[in-house]
Amino acid sequence: MTKRTLRPALALALALSLAACGGKASFPINVNIAGLAYSGLVLTTNGMDLTVAAGTTSIAFPNSLSYGDVYAVSAKSPPLHQTCSVSAGGDTAGRLAAINVYVTCALNQAQIGGTISGLTSDGLQLTNGSGGGVVAPAAGAVDFGFLSNPVPYGVTYGVTVLAQPANNVCSVANGTAVMGDAAVTNIVVTCVPKP
Repeated sequence: MTKRTLRPALALALALSLAACGGKASFPINVNIAGLAYSGLVLTTNGMDLTVAAGTTSIAFPNSLSYGDVYAVSAKSPPLHQTCSVSAGGDTAGRLAAINVYVTCALNQAQIGGTISGLTSDGLQLTNGSGGGVVAPAAGAVDFGFLSNPVPYGVTYGVTVLAQPANNVCSVANGTAVMGDAAVTNIVVTCVPKP
């Protein structure tokens, strides 16, 4: 037998031997976590909730499952400023020798942008120096956004003029701040005619 088929067979043999003795095999639910930087994550399955502290990389649910119990681990509450995904979170206890669930967390990201006034010629290029990306609004544009370059929570963004348009001089207000949980729409680009 290969190792792949040997483990489930051994788990089944163990469960059957315990059942013959009047006992039932139990299986702890082990959770491996990557990237959890903030508090607030609560996982749930089979009527059990598990609060996970920031920085935790491995933890187990408080109670084990009995052989044959169906489980589906999910995030009941996300952590602050992050989104977490659960993989290998559902199965039947005893199908494998151990229950290992994997949770991966990443910082939330949001877009930055704002309004433009007075842009009468092409050539304007705006850049987010700390987060990357360049946008080139056309003459007459009234808004802009770094749609392809969202900024992660807690990262400083800095929007500046990279290139001036042909017939205008443009300046940026509210261009620098630390990214929060929501999209930024209050950056203001004001353009005036070149002297």
